[in-house]
Formats: sequence, C-alpha cells, structure tokens
Amino acid sequence: MGTFLAGGVHGPAHLRALTAVVLDTLETAARARGGPLPAGGPDAVARRTTALAAPVLPEEGVGAEAALADLVRAVAEGAADPADPACVAHLHCPPLAVAAAAELAGAALNPSMDSWDQAPAAGVIEELTTAALARLIHPDAPAPDALITSGGTESNLVALLLARERAAPGPLHVVTGANAHHSVHRAAWMLGLPAPAVVACHDGRIDPDALDRTLAGLGGGPVLVVATAGTTDEGRIDPLPEIARIAERYGAELHVDAAYGGPLLFSERLAPRLAGLDRAVSVTFDLHKLGWQPVAAGVLSVADTALLAPLSLRTDYLNADDDTEAGLPDLLGRSVRTTRRPDALKIAVTFRALGRRGLSELVEHCVRTAEEFGRSVDARPALRRRPGGIGISTVLFRPVVADALEPEAGDAVVAEVRRTLLMDGRAVLGRAVAEDGDGRRRLWLKATLLHPAAASADLLPLLDLVTEAAERAAAEGGGTGDTDAPAAERLSP
Repeated sequence: MGTFLAGGVHGPAHLRALTAVVLDTLETAARARGGPLPAGGPDAVARRTTALAAPVLPEEGVGAEAALADLVRAVAEGAADPADPACVAHLHCPPLAVAAAAELAGAALNPSMDSWDQAPAAGVIEELTTAALARLIHPDAPAPDALITSGGTESNLVALLLARERAAPGPLHVVTGANAHHSVHRAAWMLGLPAPAVVACHDGRIDPDALDRTLAGLGGGPVLVVATAGTTDEGRIDPLPEIARIAERYGAELHVDAAYGGPLLFSERLAPRLAGLDRAVSVTFDLHKLGWQPVAAGVLSVADTALLAPLSLRTDYLNADDDTEAGLPDLLGRSVRTTRRPDALKIAVTFRALGRRGLSELVEHCVRTAEEFGRSVDARPALRRRPGGIGISTVLFRPVVADALEPEAGDAVVAEVRRTLLMDGRAVLGRAVAEDGDGRRRLWLKATLLHPAAASADLLPLLDLVTEAAERAAAEGGGTGDTDAPAAERLSP
C-alpha cells in the first residue's frame, strides 16, 4: 500500500483509508498529551519521539498504516497545539478544519505553481485569490496586485528586492523602526543593501519626529521606509498616516509589514486601525497568523502590478516566448521561488466558506478576547499588565512578586515561570522585553490570542498557573523549581 498514489481516479480511495488512520491517531494522541505541550521538556520529548520514529530509513519498510500511526502519534503527542487555549506564546494559529481539508486536496493533486501545464486550474484560483487580497489592501489603486509567499519573511525580502530594483543604480537606503521584525534586517543583508537605519520608538511604535530627523539626515537618494502594523512582541501598529506623510515629504517610498495586523481589514469596525496602509507601495500580509491557515500562507501586495516586473524571468521549459504568445499563462514571474505549493487553494476555500463577514467575526473575537483577558489580568492583585492598550490581540503581563525584586532577579522570575510551565506541559507563554510605565525595559510574559473560538473564561486558568508558578519561583530565588505538577492542574484542550 505504501506505493499507491494519492491522485488519479483510484487515489482518493487509497487516501481515504490512510486519512482515517491519521485522524484516529490525531484524536488519541491529543488525549494522551492532555494539554498544550508535551510534559518533560526537550530530552523527554526526544526520547519518546525517537522510540516511535526510529529508524526513519529501515532496511525493510513497516507499511503505510504502521508508519503513519507511529510517526503521526509521535508528532501529535509531542506537539505544541495552538488549538489548546493555553498555547498562546507566538503568532501561531490553530488552522481551520476547512483550510486543513483544502490543504489535503492540494497535497494530493500536487500542482506546482511555476508553469500553466503543471497547475492549470490552480493558477486561476491563485489569480482570483491574489486579486481579491490586492483589492482589499489597496482599494483605490488602479491596478493592484499580490503574490502568494511562504510568509512574512519572504514577503519582506521580495518587497526590499523590488525596491532595490526600482532604486537602481541606487543604493537603496532602508529606514525602519526599532520595533521592526528581524526579517527586514536579514533581507537587507541578503540583498547586499546597507544596514537599515533604525528609528527610535515610543511605546513600541515608530516615533514620527525621530523618523523625520532620520530622513532629513540621509541627504536624499532612494529610500524605503518600512513600518509595522502589528509588532511581534507587542502587537503595536505604527502611526501609518503620519509615517506616510513624512515619507512623501522626503520622496521616500513606504512598505508596511502587516503580517500580523493586516487581517484587521476584514472587519469594518477594526479596519480604521490600519488607516494609511493603502498609501504604502507594498504590504506584507500573513494568513497563517490572524487568518487560521496552515503554514504557509503569506502574501505581498503591491499598489501597481507593474511594480512586479523585476520578477519576470524566461526559461524555455517553463514559459517559452512562443507558448506565452500563444496564450499560455506565465506563472514563473509570480514568485522568487520556482516550485511552489498551491497555498492559494486553502486561502480561497476559507474565504469562500466564511466570506468577509465570517472572517470579520473571527478577527473581532480574537481582539475582544484579548481585551477581556487584559481586564482579567488587571483584576488579579498578583499580576500586573504592561501599561497601555492591548496590541491587537497581544497581552503583556508579569507577576507582581517579580517587581519586588531587583530588576535582574525579577526578570529571572518571569523567565522561570515561562520555562516551568513549558516543562510541565501546562501552558505555552511567550516572552517579550518592553518598556514599563517608568521607561525601564523589563521582561514580560506574552499571551498572543489567536484562537477563533476560545472564550475569555477558557483562559482564566492560565492566570492561576502563572500566579502559582511565580510564587514558587520567587520563593526559590528564581531557580529551576519543581516541575512535577498534578495532571489535574493542566489545562484541557
């Protein structure tokens, strides 16, 4: 059975039987794990996984059903499960079932999105999907366009690449905030650009006055200002209208990394938070964050399709001139990659299934739940939220017992709380260094709430776990502490 194919007329029957194995194993493994993360830490996970998965390349195969049962069990029992309300560390969303089902169809058909003869209909789906997203992001542009990417890192890389080509012979100067994602700096390095000029931030957002001074000091030349709509650590949105005005005054272009915050556009109520986004020449947008898609589901939108011209490439076996002149669509210039998965399919299925209104409801739920969670933190005397508003759906907080210690010791308690809960498998919280109300940078626990169905009540036990772990860590001087917790204390899925 291991050699049966997934496609063709008989493929679905073969796939149906194996899919049943996968689904049964996922269900039983989630129950066995019993929480958002496997208990015991890296060594214990490695031992359990190796026991089920090794040898990966045996001399004789064990068969499709056995291999699936063992390895899916290993990955599922050892998973960080974003569908668990206590898994809130990162921009790591639980995918919708309809999107995962569409992913299965794409994997079975296996279109490669680099030539029409490998992806006839999938190319059309991608074109429809990118057109809808481009119009959402740049509603007033005459000819907007968008590309499907592997995520925010690739989108930012391509945005800087296109800006570099427009600036030729350049050099292009990149100006970005201290709050920018690391991929902006990495993209500049990969493209041989000067290191980005870093603008100071206030309250996690670019300071417009500091941006003005920086641009004035560059003395002209091609400049790309990179702003952020939804920072990774705090969920902050830069003041886009002011940034756009300042950039225009100096003749600079604007790119906005809205990998996190972009889906606010689905909501009429929340979209005004992104005012000024449409003034950007390019926008990074991610749907495997606040869009509930399986990885990968990134997007790069541009205000004018002509801006994508530098990606054009001719190679005879994929897009020969005479084939293109005869009417075969050219897909090669739609990415810096050659072979690409049909990631637009799951996005299109989700969009069509939920519609803009359904997507809006999910986005608004996450934002509302974060606000409620923040109020719950405020109501706990043992916990303290970072001063200021909630950043999209990100809440920073820390135990009060950490504040009673010297700064370094207090931060050590915060770090130990996070590690203790990870090792116990009871909660997956993130960490972020951010300014406190007194201007001092402190370490905070980070809850990034992307669960489209979890209620605020589902998250309250997380605050109990943090309080308990903090008291233990403080009593032990920030040491490793006792990581053996009764199973009843772990949050259930």
